[in-house]
Amino acid sequence: MSRPQEPHQPFFHFGNPFRRLSPKGPYLSRKLLSLLNNFEKTLAERLEKLNPNDKEEILSLSWMKSAMESLCETHNDINALITDLDLPVSDWDEKWIDVYLDISVNLLDICNAFSSELSRLNQGNLLLQCLLHNLESTCAKPFIRARSSLDSWSRHISSKNSRVENCCTILDKLVESIDLPKVKNSAKGKVLMSAMYGVKVETIFVCSVFAAAFSGSPQKLLDLEVADKYAWAQAFTGLRTSINGEIRNMLVGERVTALKELEAVDTSVKKLHPMIQDGDEPVEAEAFKNSVSDLAMRGEKLSQGLDLLTKGVDSFFQIVLTGRDALLSNLRLTGTDSDTKVGGNVLERVLSR
Repeated sequence: MSRPQEPHQPFFHFGNPFRRLSPKGPYLSRKLLSLLNNFEKTLAERLEKLNPNDKEEILSLSWMKSAMESLCETHNDINALITDLDLPVSDWDEKWIDVYLDISVNLLDICNAFSSELSRLNQGNLLLQCLLHNLESTCAKPFIRARSSLDSWSRHISSKNSRVENCCTILDKLVESIDLPKVKNSAKGKVLMSAMYGVKVETIFVCSVFAAAFSGSPQKLLDLEVADKYAWAQAFTGLRTSINGEIRNMLVGERVTALKELEAVDTSVKKLHPMIQDGDEPVEAEAFKNSVSDLAMRGEKLSQGLDLLTKGVDSFFQIVLTGRDALLSNLRLTGTDSDTKVGGNVLERVLSR
């Protein structure tokens, strides 16, 4: 996708609220207008917060943790909005239900892929701990084992995770279905679809950044274009331009990883490698000691960052799963009503997949 032109500065910081009063489509009441404006204002603020002042923060594990927390908050917001809309499942258009369920199942697959990659990186930490343990000794054999552990760590970290590679296919599916279903006669439905569009855009963007970070490939990035009629469009465009541009600059040439903390560990490992290449005790003892200490410190920072990000991905998985289960539960209840056709038909179709 081509990169869009920078949008014009809107008169209102978060967009013109009176735009919702357009005669096209169903009329939005003051209450519905307020719900949608509050959702979009919060989303805009959240996207602005994700755009760091210091580019060095981009693709650090702490920034990725913040991005995942942002996604959790946005998905919690859409669940809260659905409750506030008081839109019974029996009134949902089948297309809306399909959109929600398709998004959720794809996101669960993506979460599983990210979790598998974080688990793989944590396994690399075990090799790193083994390396550090052997480096504490001063006899020859442990140094030989340390060299072996170092080589194993390098091979492990540079290997590819096929599940992360497959994320591109899932993200492409989400992009293909990003356009909103047509809403003709439901004001609540219009609010729901408009809010879900914002959720999809932020979700696809963050997940594509994660896929690029884990794979080390800028080809995983997606340059989504958003019309400036959305109150959060300017914040998103600024975030996308900043993050994607910096990542593409970072991933020029061959690199083992784009993750800042992992790259720091890899730098320390490469510094140590020639010192123990022959399996003998290093001649420059002080420099060697400092290098080992530096590797231990960076390894600990990596380990802590991976643990926190893993918890963030797990939380996102649970939020998506809870929302999906709640909808399916409501569909089951609706399907028992003989006067209601939509819930029963959709549930039957979903469960037959």
